[in-house]
Amino acid sequence: MTAALKHAWDVRIAQGGAPKHWDHELKRYLTKVLPGEYEVGDAEATLSTLLGSCVCACIRDPVLSVGGMNHFMLPDDSREGSGGGNNGRYGAYAMEVLINEIMKMGGKKHRLEAKVFGGGAVLAGMTMAIGERNAQFVLAYLAAERIPVIAQDLGGTVGRKVVYFVDSGRALVRHVSMGASSADLAAERDYSRTLVSQPVAGDIELFD
Repeated sequence: MTAALKHAWDVRIAQGGAPKHWDHELKRYLTKVLPGEYEVGDAEATLSTLLGSCVCACIRDPVLSVGGMNHFMLPDDSREGSGGGNNGRYGAYAMEVLINEIMKMGGKKHRLEAKVFGGGAVLAGMTMAIGERNAQFVLAYLAAERIPVIAQDLGGTVGRKVVYFVDSGRALVRHVSMGASSADLAAERDYSRTLVSQPVAGDIELFD
């Protein structure tokens, strides 16, 4: 069976869908989830992302082996009357969309389980604890939706590379120094700063 993937935004589809790359160590294709996006897929999907202050939720139905990952940057758009919350960069929308897309693939909400990662204190000079807010939000959201969090790696002062296997629910997490020369991590930091300044524990495997 070919892995079925649904992509976050039309622009990704217009550009040929989510970017994939072959991982020689894992011996499989990884689908990268970028900031403000999500991916859902079947048992053949393996998803990856790189996190700083952002958070990703990895959610799956273990019976059907369908699931996905999001990558959000702020809990919500708190600007009154802005209407900007209907955007994948905000957790409230990103979580709702991810859960709904998994259910569209046949997943049942009462069977869903989650693993959550990210929320590092990585934005130097910021007056708002963005990572902490994101971490608190995702745990509160899942508790309200009665979706159990079976593993988490949140907070601290490190970035994280996450690889999520939809078939098994296995998650690999690599801690990344925020001083590392990563274009993805730098882009996330810059984007998070732009957003803020705009007017208007289960089994987790650490890998080297």
